[in-house]
Formats: sequence, structure tokens, C-alpha cells
Amino acid sequence: MLELRHLRTLAALRSAGSLVRAAQLLNLTQSALSHQVKLMEDRYGCALFERKSVPIAFTATGSRLLELADLVLPRVEQAERDVARLSQGDKGQLRVALECHTCFDWLMPVMDEFRQRWPDVEIDLVSGFHSTPVELLRSGQADLVIGSPCGPEYAVSPLFRFEILVVLAQKHRLHGHRRLAAADFEGETIITYPVPEQRIDLIREVLQPAGVKFERRTAELTVAILQLVASRRGVAALPNWAIKNYVDYDYVMAKPVGEHGLWSELYVSVPPALSGKAYVKDFVSVIREQCAASLDGIELLS
Repeated sequence: MLELRHLRTLAALRSAGSLVRAAQLLNLTQSALSHQVKLMEDRYGCALFERKSVPIAFTATGSRLLELADLVLPRVEQAERDVARLSQGDKGQLRVALECHTCFDWLMPVMDEFRQRWPDVEIDLVSGFHSTPVELLRSGQADLVIGSPCGPEYAVSPLFRFEILVVLAQKHRLHGHRRLAAADFEGETIITYPVPEQRIDLIREVLQPAGVKFERRTAELTVAILQLVASRRGVAALPNWAIKNYVDYDYVMAKPVGEHGLWSELYVSVPPALSGKAYVKDFVSVIREQCAASLDGIELLS
């Protein structure tokens, strides 16, 4: 029998573009997802998508089932939100604080989608740079923080991990390096957001442990940081999604750090009283769904 989970699987495959990312999106192992797909294909006696296509290309059967998913899933999800409103109340507020300020690029479409789903929940960003976003939760100035986990007293939901790349000007002295090591940054100017050094992965995880001496310059906007890098005022370390377009257009170049790369993770932290709210859970789901579909090089956390 065709079930909602089967339709959700097909929708996740389309959104994520691969079995690996779809499994992450659905919080399944890849083998469990493959088994579920095989059972569906055995039922219908044909493949649902082309195995070697990137992104996934659906067969006529898979496409027809996706049409059904597009009709059914939105109505089911809307009904679930309506029931949550009836049982929990349909109003609230969600003041979002960011620890990672490059999140602005992908957060705006997420907030637009959330407003359509929850029109009676007031969602807004807490403006400005905050050295300790957890204090905004403690003081009641924010309801939700996107960044590293805020501590054991808060409910934490995983989002995804991503690689931090070092951004260089074209023909920078390090342009010929395939990967960068800590010693390569000796004497360099590191351009960062105006936040404490302990919140900057490159400095905390790479440069300080190696005792590397460097200068530091700050800028509040990502585009300003990239302009400074392009004009040879220094180098920066930014998430892969934040620099992709600039690298693709040869405005700057990017290099990984270390043998295995420099990776970071994003989480959502909320006070326990909010963790059970349906709109908070849905906000996390929207982030995961949209980022899995639109950001290259990320790995969803389970």
C-alpha cells in the first residue's frame, strides 16, 4: 500500500538531489532509504528514477507519484499545522538571533516560507552583532539562536555541517597551494566579522593552537569582507555557500584548510518552553529542507 512516508521519500529525493542527502533530510540511514525505495520499485515493477543521474532524474512512474505527492503532502502538512494551532494556539513570536552572520543569504527565503505557513506567528531578526548570542536568550531578547549549541539548559536541534574555506585575492602569494596549513598564515591579515576571536573557527581551531602570529581587520558585511580580500587587504575564512558565486565569477579564489578541511556545524537553540511548539519544529524543518535543496557542499546533521 502506498503510504505518506513513500511520498515524502520521493519529495525528499527531488529536493535533495541524491540518495545521501535525501537520507539525511529524512533522518534515515542510506541503507534504510535504499531499502524503502526498492520496496516501492518492487511493488510497481519498475524503477522510480535513474540511478546514475545527477541530480536525480525520475522515470515516468516516479514523476507520476511525485505529482501525487505535490497534491497530497501540502494538504496533509497544512492540516497538521491547523491541528497544532487548534491545540497549542495559533499566535506567537519568533525573534531569531544569528551567531553565523553569513546565514543571512539563505535565511531570508526560509523566513518567507515560514511566514506563508504560519501567518499568525510574528518572526523577526534580532539586529546587530552579538558577542554572546546565548545572552539574548537568557535576557528574553531572542527566542531562537542559529549557531553553535547554546548550552545544556536549552533545547538544541541539529541543522547541518559545512566547510569553511579561506578566500584569497587572485594571484595571492598562496594561490598555488592546493590546501593551506597553519604556517601559511604567518604575518597575514585575517579579515573577519567584529566578533570575539574564540568564535572564529580559523583562529580558534588552526592559528592559535599553532602559535601563528597574524593581524586582524574587521568588517560587518560579507560583501565588504570579500571586497577587502579582492583588493589584497588580507584573507578571510567563510562558509562555502557564502562565497560560491564570487569564486565562480573569479572575483576571488578559495582554498581548503588542512588535510581534511575545516568544518563547522549549525544548530538551533531555544528555551525548553518553546521546544514543543509546532511552529518552532516547523521552522527547523524548513531550514533543513531549503538548505538541503539550495546549498552545495553541506551535510545535514541527524
